Amino acid sequence: MQGDTKKPIRVWCDGCYDMCHFGHANSLRQAKAMGDYLVVGVHSDAEISKHKGPPVFCEEERYKMVRAIKWVDEVIEGAPYVTTPETLDLHDTDFVVHGDDITMTAEGIDTYHIVKSAGRYKECKRTQGVSTTDLVGRMLLMTKTHHKQKYSVSKEETGEIGVDSSTRSPWTGVSQFLPTTQKILQFSAGKEPNPGDRIVYVAGAFDLFHVGHVDFLEIAAAQGDYVIVGLHHDQDVNRYKGANFPIMNLHERVLSVLACKYVSEVVIGAPYAVTADLMDHFKVDVVCHGTTVVMPDTDGESPYAEPLRRGKFKLINSGSGMTTKTIVDRIIAHRLEFTLRNEKKEKKEKAAYEAFVKQRAQESGVTLDEQHAP
Repeated sequence: MQGDTKKPIRVWCDGCYDMCHFGHANSLRQAKAMGDYLVVGVHSDAEISKHKGPPVFCEEERYKMVRAIKWVDEVIEGAPYVTTPETLDLHDTDFVVHGDDITMTAEGIDTYHIVKSAGRYKECKRTQGVSTTDLVGRMLLMTKTHHKQKYSVSKEETGEIGVDSSTRSPWTGVSQFLPTTQKILQFSAGKEPNPGDRIVYVAGAFDLFHVGHVDFLEIAAAQGDYVIVGLHHDQDVNRYKGANFPIMNLHERVLSVLACKYVSEVVIGAPYAVTADLMDHFKVDVVCHGTTVVMPDTDGESPYAEPLRRGKFKLINSGSGMTTKTIVDRIIAHRLEFTLRNEKKEKKEKAAYEAFVKQRAQESGVTLDEQHAP
């Protein structure tokens, strides 16, 4: 009939979203593209502890992180671990979208088996090369190999990111992240500032993008109309933070920051010092920095000397005590628990993968020996 309007397609996603990284954001981006409105259910701490082991972030932190992802329209707190048609109906959603990896309950049962049977399940591509398990592994290793020489697309080199026998799972294929311009374009808003927009510039490592960063960027965004984030090179971050920082390399940090709804643009490998050329090029109106200690540049000068000279520097207090070091400390303090969690996850993945291969072989009438024959 004339005048009829098409009902918006409402998409459901759910998960732990622990240490919410660009892999999570990419799955939500793909899910949003399958419909018009994206509802994301986030599991409680109790549910995660029961089925996977202790989360790194508490539920309130995880709720806030998911709400900050620019493709998310609505967050449902305390979503059930096993997705059912009843849950989809309760929130008026048409189907659930999940990555093409395996998610299981504590009993080893596919968490999406019910909605799959009901025909209300769709898959998106999993982002290879990043997972909470892998990031936890990098922190437990306390090495610097994950950000050395990682700017080519060589599989041999990128395969070394965060790898050791206890953290790299061959079943999900983590630690194979290959940065591409296409991936950056998919995450970028692709919008230039409008004439007369007030340009805000912030800079830093933004490592293990977390709720402290979100709180800071929300306040920074309120200072103007267009927020540009300068991300420092891995070598610069390591100089002023030491240890094995940054945990995530530059390309990974770019995607993590671009996924945030408060960010308009990112400068990849920004200079540590905010120079006159940078401010003039981007027509920066105000440079913001948080309350964290600022290390001098290699020449001994403040990296914010130029914006201070111009009267365009503003200190922001987000009120958050969260830092990247806080996260690392949490991991180290519970090293045994997280190591066991990683090992348990890998065993579950292996068992599920072998069952999947066996089922496919049976369906095709091919024996396992024939399937693996050279």
